[in-house]
Parts: sequence; structure tokens; C-alpha cells
Amino acid sequence: MSRMRTLVVLTALAVIGAPVAMSVATGEGSPLRGGARNPSADQSKSLTKETEIIANSGTYGTRQSNKSDNGGGAVYGCRSKPGGTPANNEPCIRANNLTDGLAFELNATNGNIGGTINVGPGGDDRKPLTTNATGVATGLNADRVDGADAAALRTRWALINEAGVIEEQSGGFRVANFGDNDNVYIDTGASLVGKGLEATIAIQNRVGAPPNSFSGEVAVARCNTVAVVCNPPGTNNDNTLVARASNSDGTPTADRERKRFYVTVTE
Repeated sequence: MSRMRTLVVLTALAVIGAPVAMSVATGEGSPLRGGARNPSADQSKSLTKETEIIANSGTYGTRQSNKSDNGGGAVYGCRSKPGGTPANNEPCIRANNLTDGLAFELNATNGNIGGTINVGPGGDDRKPLTTNATGVATGLNADRVDGADAAALRTRWALINEAGVIEEQSGGFRVANFGDNDNVYIDTGASLVGKGLEATIAIQNRVGAPPNSFSGEVAVARCNTVAVVCNPPGTNNDNTLVARASNSDGTPTADRERKRFYVTVTE
């Protein structure tokens, strides 16, 4: 009997000490497995409901981090169709602050580039993003174009009538001289170096308008350049332009046929 009891005890110990094969369930209601695809590599076992993680924490509800020097913190992939939430096509990532605070913060602690936004192939209608906000974004001002401030790309203009007088203007222009050769010298009030100049004929159709009021040519240039020297006193400087209107064939206009024209300065 003593030997039998010994065999029973040894057998029991062997059973207790033997490795136990355990099967881990997958699918809704099952625990997540670290370092593995959840719930399973078998796509037929993919989750069909939202996995909600609800917290009541003074910091963050969840945190994902990677201490590797070439690995990211998280990847979110989806196959949602266009339209986003309004079209019931949820985006891959949505941050929704239910009160009046920020919905997201993107912070590159030491990097010189905050991030990139790449879109798929398409035409000129591709957009990096859209927004319903109408205010100016600090540091992302739409007035900045290719590194230049839009304030420095404004256009000023003046309408010169048949008598060589400024009839209307956006501001800053004055006629410096109007000679017998139909040249009009206009002081623009600022240097024209590096600025764009353009002049166009202005039509007239009221009773008594000169003949050929719908046609003609006008040329414009800055004074004090390698190609243009303005002779009237006080005009050969960087602030002054010279403009001259003529007939369509290039001949000078007669007194009754002088042209009205617009001149514009793009700064």
C-alpha cells in the first residue's frame, strides 16, 4: 500500500508539473495580445464593433509611444470613401473636442518641419485641406505667397484723361509733367525699382467722344533706367514713370483724339 501511495503521489505531481496548453480566445470580448495581430490573422475573425476605451483621467485616456529612433507611435489605416463624416464615410482619424477647447495639437519638438500632407493623383483641384474658418491663421497667413507678403504685391492704379490729368486713382500718384509730345510723366510717390508697370487704353462712348475712342495703344516705362531718360526737370528718377498713348498704327494723336488710359503699378 505504501508503494501504491507513492506512485499515486508521483503521478499527481507529474500531472501538475506538466505544461498546460491554453487557447486564447479572439474576437469581441477577448483580451488584446501584445506583439501580435488582434484579434487574429484570420480576417474572418475581424472585430465588427467599435473597441471603446473610456477614461476619466486628468491627463490622457490612452498613450502610445515608441522608444525606437526610427519607429513611429501609431498607424491608423482605413478604407473610407470620400465625403468624410457628413457623408457617413468616417475619416481614418477624427479628434472631436466636445467643449470649446482644442481638438488637436501637433508638436515636432526638435524638427524643422511639422509634418506633411500628401494627396492622391489628380488634377489641379487637389487640396491639402478645407476649413469653414474665416479668420487668419497665426503663422499660416494666406497673405504669404511663395515667401512674399501680399501687402507687397498690391496693385495701384491711376486713370489719365485726354488732358493728361489724373481723373481717378487708388492713391499716391501725381502728374509731374505733360508735354506737347503727349508724354505724361507721373510721380508714383514711391520707388518703381523692381515693380511691374502696365498701361491700357480706356474706352469712351459718351456724346462728343473723340473719334477712334475704342482703339489705340499706350506704352509705359520707368524713368532713370538704362533705356529711358526723362527730360523734363524733376522727372528722371526712380519714382517717376512716363506713358504715352497713340493711335492704333502708332501715329501721334491729335488734340481732339488724345486717349484716356489706365496705368497700374504692381508692387
